Amino acid sequence: MADGEKVTELEVLLSYDTLKQVTAAVERTGCSASDLVEQALRQFFSDREKTNAVYLSAPINALVEGLYVENTTVARIRRHGDFGLGTFDYLDGEMVILDGRVYQVRSDGNVYSVAGDQHSPFACVTFFSPDTFDDIGDGLAPHDLEKTLDDLIPSRNMLYAIRIDGEFEHVKCRAAPRSENYKPLVEATKDQPVFEFRNVTGSLAGFYTPRFMESLNAPGYHVHFLAEDRLRGGHVMQCSLKKVRIGIQHIPRLDVGLPVTLDYLTTDLTRDIGKDLDKAEK
Repeated sequence: MADGEKVTELEVLLSYDTLKQVTAAVERTGCSASDLVEQALRQFFSDREKTNAVYLSAPINALVEGLYVENTTVARIRRHGDFGLGTFDYLDGEMVILDGRVYQVRSDGNVYSVAGDQHSPFACVTFFSPDTFDDIGDGLAPHDLEKTLDDLIPSRNMLYAIRIDGEFEHVKCRAAPRSENYKPLVEATKDQPVFEFRNVTGSLAGFYTPRFMESLNAPGYHVHFLAEDRLRGGHVMQCSLKKVRIGIQHIPRLDVGLPVTLDYLTTDLTRDIGKDLDKAEK
């Protein structure tokens, strides 16, 4: 250790899957675990452009066509981001990822914790690092979510990650019920349960995606809600803002995973899904 060098100890809690990878890397390289963690952190902080990407575990058109079973684990999804949304195998509820924790809002209206070995057919994530913050809601009238965001995003041709924390006058949500595989999304979500919350505190996690990317991700604003108590939430259908802080991250890159399941490799995904996706999402 050089004279004057300051050493700070940091205790880190790792998931079981990550710990196995670190242990294997220690055996393979001969480096200490602390050296490997430091190298990873240096790479993360020195290469912001590479980490500033939206990761899709699969193109959304596969989900629209009813492919609800894929081999992507939640642990693998978390390697690509600590913030986002998605769903689970067999369309079993809504995924919300906040501060690295993954939540499942099922059709019974309850929120469940999620294990790393659970599987997802679709997830959209990023490492959230907002470029701007805006505080909204000092007036008497509530603010419509979409109109407010329209005034804040500078271009409709860019990807944005959006997090909103605070008080909401009204949030209307739904949660997709568990469905059989191959049932088209527009049919699977036809009779989904709807939940309404008024004067509630919580967080919204979501993305804005340009319309020209609709075969890859839901175009426009795609947002999921989680109440402050982490017991309620869902896919947002309508929302009125009361007093909130909005964080927006401009994202210049898109990383798309292409599943290698037999269903994905043999399904025709060339159909125009625009109308079906709009109906299922709203």
